[in-house]
Amino acid sequence: MRFMPDRFTLTLIATVLLATFFPAKGVFVPFFNNLTIIAIGLLFFMHGAKLSREAIFAGSNNWRLHLWVMFSTFILFPTLGLLFQWWHPVDVSPQIYSGFVYLCILPATVQSAIAFTSLAGGNVAAAVCSASASSLLGIFVSPLLVSLLMNVQGSTGDSLQQVLHIVLQLLVPFVAGHLLRPLIGGFVDRHRKMIGKTDQTSILLVVYSAFSEAVTQGIWHHVGLGSLLFIVAVSLILLTFILVINTYMARWMGFSKPDEITIVFCGSKKSLANGIPMANILFPVSAIGMMVLPLMIFHQVQLMTCAVLAKRYKSKQDAKMAELEKNLAAKNS
Repeated sequence: MRFMPDRFTLTLIATVLLATFFPAKGVFVPFFNNLTIIAIGLLFFMHGAKLSREAIFAGSNNWRLHLWVMFSTFILFPTLGLLFQWWHPVDVSPQIYSGFVYLCILPATVQSAIAFTSLAGGNVAAAVCSASASSLLGIFVSPLLVSLLMNVQGSTGDSLQQVLHIVLQLLVPFVAGHLLRPLIGGFVDRHRKMIGKTDQTSILLVVYSAFSEAVTQGIWHHVGLGSLLFIVAVSLILLTFILVINTYMARWMGFSKPDEITIVFCGSKKSLANGIPMANILFPVSAIGMMVLPLMIFHQVQLMTCAVLAKRYKSKQDAKMAELEKNLAAKNS
């Protein structure tokens, strides 16, 4: 059973260390800022190009499932984040609590939610539709929730300006990529591994730029080992709450086992690919590093935990199938 950081997470850690010891300074700051904007545009262009309309339509009729996933993503998660910030159980930097609220506001992932749903034997068509809708809806809903629920000093402009920036930097490339899918979809589908590397490189660029600025602002004077352990512990607790609530609500509402699996994995994810570029637009440069730190740690926690959970679902499904085949063979003999 695999319970170790994946290669991308290790690369993220290496990028943070690189920014810690060799932060971008002087003329390199605008260079990396401009490069980051281009990389984010490419990231969302590729997201749009990868999105299959046929897969979305195939799973779009399960509206009760999609409504609950959206409720979990944009209402349940933010409520827990706000309650945690209000409770304030440990004396750490207020920006860490704000980072958790921001984490809770974000949309679900697409790739990992679908991958874990598939591995566990869930409703993959519904997962594609639900995760894609969450990601797209988050471009509008997440900035709105940030303006309503978070008080970030020195944020970049008013809410309307922020939404406009997000539309131009995230939505326009996304729509352009999706509209061009008939022309480039075959290439994208054949080279998904290479496209995935492009996505990861874009995120790493944003992380390097954000942490370079954060290091010059003294982030590691405010975040020590105790704070990092606190973020890990809270991430585990938050994810456990969400997984338990989604599991029991799916059963209480009478969903099938494949639909339950889809709800569990699509309703518990938070998107690093959306969250880091969006933070680059929504928050002042000096605050981005601290804001995305809980998200980066939660990302790894959710991957490790859901990998174990998906394998558990799969083994139960396999055991049930084997029992049915055994009973059928005994009945026919």
